[in-house]
Amino acid sequence: MTNHKEKCMPKRIILVRHGESQGNLDGTAYSITPDNKIPLTQLGIQQSKIAGQKIRRVISDDDTCFNWKVYFYVSPYERTRATLREIGRSFCRESVIGAREEVRVREQDFGNFQESERMKTIKETRERYGRFFYRFPEGESAADVFDRVSSFLESLWRDIDMNRLHHKPSDDLNLVIVSHGLASRVFLMKWFKWTVEQFEDLNNLENAEFRVMQLGHGGDYSLAIHHSAEQMLQWGLSSDMIADQQFRSQACRGCWNEKCSWYFDSFFDKLVEATARDLSDRKNEEERLVEMLEFSPEEEDHENREDEEHLENKPDEAIPQTPNEDSVQNNIWNRFKLRLSASFTKKETS
Repeated sequence: MTNHKEKCMPKRIILVRHGESQGNLDGTAYSITPDNKIPLTQLGIQQSKIAGQKIRRVISDDDTCFNWKVYFYVSPYERTRATLREIGRSFCRESVIGAREEVRVREQDFGNFQESERMKTIKETRERYGRFFYRFPEGESAADVFDRVSSFLESLWRDIDMNRLHHKPSDDLNLVIVSHGLASRVFLMKWFKWTVEQFEDLNNLENAEFRVMQLGHGGDYSLAIHHSAEQMLQWGLSSDMIADQQFRSQACRGCWNEKCSWYFDSFFDKLVEATARDLSDRKNEEERLVEMLEFSPEEEDHENREDEEHLENKPDEAIPQTPNEDSVQNNIWNRFKLRLSASFTKKETS
């Protein structure tokens, strides 16, 4: 049963951004046309057609592999549907299992009709606030997109687990998700457990650009199998994120990358350092307290008597005025109690 499920795992999950749209070319288009109805430009149509050819070469290993199938998920927006139509020209009907419209991978909602000057001011505010948590008036934040993409991922896994895509276990299954720049980035963020700070550093996909998540021999998905470290660096991945992708390319599914800094160290390294300093301070304080408790008044009195005997051998004019024995004893005890009290007071305060 386990081997069957592992065999049914998609070999690749490919995220594609739509080709150039009229909105990419002219921002005022959103003021007269709803976002979901913005069409591709002629350049966007050509970009999408070329993307289809490239994706087919990736899936077929440059036409050296023939036992592969592809299934498409597409955002319901006009520009993504048009992109899929052009991509589909590179695939024969027998190789396509099916295509499904998936509303949860749609573009981030920016509101309804968008006034260009107002949107310019809003986007400047977003830059100061942060791209992930900033919510557009009457629209969504990237965090909202993250939530619905997470829901889509759960459905995607059920489709795979229950073999709803109806492919043969002997075929290499490839999933292609034709979507938008931000939706693709939060998909990767969710999948690879990237932090909000790491998301903020990611660059958007170019029009008709795609990312290939490929299944490694160990059963985990990685960007590093198809893409180079230089490419991932250009996308905004840090050196730690790239190292994690390289680890995943060889790791068994479910393995924990102990060197992945944002899983643990970024939360607890400062806490560990502070705890170590606190323990060291307490240890030094306890050692000083023990030294004080081990010191007896009789020893100090003995030292004082030796000093007095030493002074007796000096000329009369060098002998200072000394108190009697009772006053010396009281003075010693008083000093010791003051020091002990001060030590306990300091400990309670800290």
